[in-house]
Amino acid sequence: MKNILTVLIVFLGFTLQAQVVTSIPCDQMELSVNVSDTNIVNLYHPGHYLTWPRTSNVIEWIISDKQGNVIAQDILTDEQSFTFQFDIPLTDTLLVSAQLVNDSAIHEGNSVNCLIEDALYWKEDVFPSGTPYGRWIFVYENVGVDQNPVGIDPIDIDRKPVLIKVIDFLGRESKESNQPLIYIYDDGRVEQMVVFE
Repeated sequence: MKNILTVLIVFLGFTLQAQVVTSIPCDQMELSVNVSDTNIVNLYHPGHYLTWPRTSNVIEWIISDKQGNVIAQDILTDEQSFTFQFDIPLTDTLLVSAQLVNDSAIHEGNSVNCLIEDALYWKEDVFPSGTPYGRWIFVYENVGVDQNPVGIDPIDIDRKPVLIKVIDFLGRESKESNQPLIYIYDDGRVEQMVVFE
């Protein structure tokens, strides 16, 4: 009986450990160009390897031209790369959008929802040997942006504001009567009063 109980505890320990989910912040994820040519690009998204469980990673890719025409799009699950072909002049810019969503991974209390937007342009250069070449490179620092709403603390409407201080018009603390005074409260409210005695 002890052996069965020990095996059960070890099994549960491994099972619970395997269910741990994690991700790095969105601003530490950025796209890169794996392979490119005059009519094909392969993009790499690091979120696939940096967000667990990987099998729950869904990346929506949208590639468009400057006029907003969609050139390529796809929704990929458990994939880190997106390859697409296009038929636009090399002088045009490709707009890239990649949104990583993983409802099973948690970062700072929220499920992962990172959006990366950038643009690709064709850059021509020359190898040291003198051979010319070209490649698609990103224009900006395509850093991911967290799409989860920023938490706002709820307001307690029943709470009475607390008086922080009373000052005169010169900013000096004062509790004298028969003169205009400014009452400052902890909720940001300010009142001007004259107390007559």
